[in-house]
Amino acid sequence: MTEPAAPPEHPRLSSLSTGLRCRCPRCGDGPLLRGFLTIRDECPACGLDYSFADPADGPAFFVMSGIGIVVMMIFLVIEIAYRPSILFHLLVTLPVLVAGCLATLRPVKGWLVSEQWVHRAEEARWASTGKHGEGRRWR
Repeated sequence: MTEPAAPPEHPRLSSLSTGLRCRCPRCGDGPLLRGFLTIRDECPACGLDYSFADPADGPAFFVMSGIGIVVMMIFLVIEIAYRPSILFHLLVTLPVLVAGCLATLRPVKGWLVSEQWVHRAEEARWASTGKHGEGRRWR
């Protein structure tokens, strides 16, 4: 009789590295996303089930906040120093905001999913100890 093969050992990878590259948090080889922002069902390389991954609106919040602050600071410096027309801001500032957000949304989503894998994040569960109101009365 042959013994069943043990599952392959996967080295602990950097969640930042695998996340920013949008790779599987367990093996680092398989792609995490299908399309632009859709999380795959499982890793094609190691078979990791991605059902644990639910970054919700976190990536969008962090990206909009970070890029918004940086670009608005640059916008204010340009506005105070040069007083450009509103057309300049429509043709330059707005596209820079949009491009910055779209360019960083995928890596941030990948990083948050990798962090969920590393920290074993899951839905909160409430367990009752069964002793609510037992054996005590108000005095």
